[in-house]
Amino acid sequence: MAVIRPAGAAMADLLATLHAEAFPPAERWTAQAMGLLLGLSGHFGLFAESDGEPLGFALGRAAAGEAEVITIGVRPSARRAGAGRALMEALMAEAASRGAEALFLEVSEANGPARGLYAALGAVEVGRRRRYYPDGTDALVLRLDITSCGAAKAE
Repeated sequence: MAVIRPAGAAMADLLATLHAEAFPPAERWTAQAMGLLLGLSGHFGLFAESDGEPLGFALGRAAAGEAEVITIGVRPSARRAGAGRALMEALMAEAASRGAEALFLEVSEANGPARGLYAALGAVEVGRRRRYYPDGTDALVLRLDITSCGAAKAE
């Protein structure tokens, strides 16, 4: 079972390593980018581990009643075991605790497993960004209502 804890800028190197494992080369973020994001107001990070082994991470931001998943990734060796769902639920709860009522995210139209997870959490498509990713696939813009689930998680 994944244990979720906060991730700050001091974890930027590890988060960048996990990002590199989870994403294709053209989409990878550097440790510097991770550290800069985590230093910005309203931004936060989460880290998933099990028995001391890193599983994945999520970066988000919340402001003015809305939140956004900036990026989320799970190591390929840890996928389909609940870490992604645990990270998303923790991110939703953190965003709700910061006053957000809705959470937005983007996902590649070609990423079936992630789309399945987001649908199971109640996400609905609210937009599309044509040829958004380096491989030419569209990004689906999804919205999650986090008012009820976030309040329950934050208690």
